Amino acid sequence: MDRPLPSLSQFVLKVHSRCDLACDHCYVYEHADSSWRGRPRAMAEKAMEKTAARIAEHARAHRLSLVQVVLHGGEPLLAGPIRLRKAAEELYGALDGVCALDLRIHTNGVLLNERFCDLFAELAIKVGVSLDGDKASNDRHRRYADGRSSHPQVLRAVDLLNRPAYRRLFAGLLCTIDVENDPLAVYDALVALRPPRIDFLLPHATWDVPPPRPGASATPYADWLGAIYRRWDGTGRPVPVRIFDSVLRTLRGESSLTESLGLAPADLVVIETDGTFEQADSLKTAYDGAPVTGMDVFANSLDEVLEHPGMLARQLGVEQLSDQCRACPVVSSCGGGLYAHRYRTGSGFDNPSVFCPDLMALITSIRDREAAAAAQPAGPLRSGEADDLDELATGFGGADTVGRLASAQLDLNRELLAAVSECAPVGDRAAAAASELLRQLDQDAPHAVDAVLAHPYTRPWALRVLKGWGSGTITAGLAELAAASAMRARSEVTVVVPVSDGLLRLPGIGAVTLGHDSGHAEVAMDVEGFSVRAAGRMLRIAWEEGVDGLTPYWQPVRLVELPGWTVALEDTDPLRDAYEWPVAQRLSAGEAKMWAEDLTEAWSLVQRQLPLYGPGLAAGLRAITPLHSSDGGDVGAASREAFGAVGAVRPGSPDLLALLIIREFQQMKLGAVLDRHDLCAGPLVGLMQEAYAQLAVADFWRVRGLTAEGESARTAQAQCADRRRQAAKAVEELAGSDALTPLGERFVAGMTSRLHAID
Repeated sequence: MDRPLPSLSQFVLKVHSRCDLACDHCYVYEHADSSWRGRPRAMAEKAMEKTAARIAEHARAHRLSLVQVVLHGGEPLLAGPIRLRKAAEELYGALDGVCALDLRIHTNGVLLNERFCDLFAELAIKVGVSLDGDKASNDRHRRYADGRSSHPQVLRAVDLLNRPAYRRLFAGLLCTIDVENDPLAVYDALVALRPPRIDFLLPHATWDVPPPRPGASATPYADWLGAIYRRWDGTGRPVPVRIFDSVLRTLRGESSLTESLGLAPADLVVIETDGTFEQADSLKTAYDGAPVTGMDVFANSLDEVLEHPGMLARQLGVEQLSDQCRACPVVSSCGGGLYAHRYRTGSGFDNPSVFCPDLMALITSIRDREAAAAAQPAGPLRSGEADDLDELATGFGGADTVGRLASAQLDLNRELLAAVSECAPVGDRAAAAASELLRQLDQDAPHAVDAVLAHPYTRPWALRVLKGWGSGTITAGLAELAAASAMRARSEVTVVVPVSDGLLRLPGIGAVTLGHDSGHAEVAMDVEGFSVRAAGRMLRIAWEEGVDGLTPYWQPVRLVELPGWTVALEDTDPLRDAYEWPVAQRLSAGEAKMWAEDLTEAWSLVQRQLPLYGPGLAAGLRAITPLHSSDGGDVGAASREAFGAVGAVRPGSPDLLALLIIREFQQMKLGAVLDRHDLCAGPLVGLMQEAYAQLAVADFWRVRGLTAEGESARTAQAQCADRRRQAAKAVEELAGSDALTPLGERFVAGMTSRLHAID
């Protein structure tokens, strides 16, 4: 079978070869390889220049869209600000016009200060910090040579990175596992620091020097990680954890996020301070000289490095694994573990990982827990789910309950995105580049990606693609999502986005009107906004979310900021046509102002008179899409495929707008419930939606009848009685059918209870 040509896209640049700590688990100074002793302390400028040129040469030859470079050591901060600036400027200069650069530095944090952070902010260098948990756990290994603790200094570094001015630089925390430490104490201490990601690493070991296994358990590392996984999963997965996310991804057939799991070819090389090329640093654990290639930046290209037997062996996927690994049922997730951990004198790397039992136990336990969770809706509900379902059945749903519905919808959008990515045509470099950028942003700024993927019209796009509406839609949509995510992350990258009908779509952010001769646009982000280069012209746009544009070609999504609720007026997205009614064109400034004024009054009414609906509505309704009605009637619409948005024609009064929003929001909520739980047979879904919406409408008129006077009160009471009768008829028909599941019967019982409360 033909294989794609291998390439390298990750580079570890050793800018300094010494360290100011004496961690006893360090693979550089405490394991078999001692080559660090003969290398210069800091990388010389000529080596930096040649390294940058080699990376650019390789990226150009292989048409790479992005490369990642990690400034490393030793301790890279010992190189000092001047040398670090030189390294960054050489890399940026060499790669300018070739591909994007994801530049990072990994540090123990003890020297990090504002001067370094200002430099990293200027040069867009992300910062990862090593920390092994709480003070007691960290002090087991991560100490100065004289025995002093490094913990206080690292906490100061993390506090610095959490400042608003530097938060975007924070790449995450890296923790080396010691099973003697309390796993939950370690995890809780790390989560408390609000990192954007946590990376747990197995300690380096081989079959010759196996890892410590205290106690009677045969799988202490799986036990340790399993305790954290259960805490992490049970609390809603509050922070990305690379090892868990990698297992989950590989179980779904996606790629791993780490070289220690999965079957993806190795695409990393190390450049030492003297300019020599080496394989992954972890090989220093195996034997003295294990990572050596015999090549350097002055005499050899990166393509030559790829021809080294050690590099070639790690391009072969499952074929390079031992017989035992190839026969393993979890090989696609485990991938044989980290290459270095397979070493044994006499058989080299032709062995399973020395952590094989732990990896097997961890992967199968996560797999089984996921399978049980996926099967849960068909069986008895967990207590939290039961409470949510019962609350929603009454027609209400607080902020937390609706927030969990929104989270489930986001998970669904992520699954659809993965399915779309797999449909991208082989060789489509633009789609591959967009997917890779999304993957990288998801690691660095997951909240930015979440905000974009949660946009109500992400799912309609994905479903159109999966229904086969053209491969160009795949590339355009992926690039649009990547560009919008980069904007929300304030990531200074350039994204090439295909343009359709002269319109550049930025989901949830806005649209740029370009000429119909614009086949694609180059969107470049910076801290103040973005620029668009298309059809030979450059547009510079200052972007502040929700603020109207000052140029005729920029149409940002307008935000209406209300007490406790921010909602978008979505009149820019070409995929917003998810309703049976036609969408309105871009609102004029005057029309937008009237919408904002009516929404202000409608929201005030909801908060005063219908407070049980308000918190859930604020948690779940992100956007209102203006619709067009030829007869001027009051029109509202919701789509099960567009969670988070309702469509509406602006009615004649704010109180009717409040009614319309509540009614359509009910439809939207029930659609999300039906995505999670099987309540009834297909033909009854429409009847259930009708009953659910009419319950809320009857409730609205009930409250109006209590607060109005005279004829208005009598009209409201009549409306309440009429809507209650409609709801009662639908609920009775549902309850009398034989097409409800046990959960459906429970849900209808909740609706019935609420119906009796509406007099």
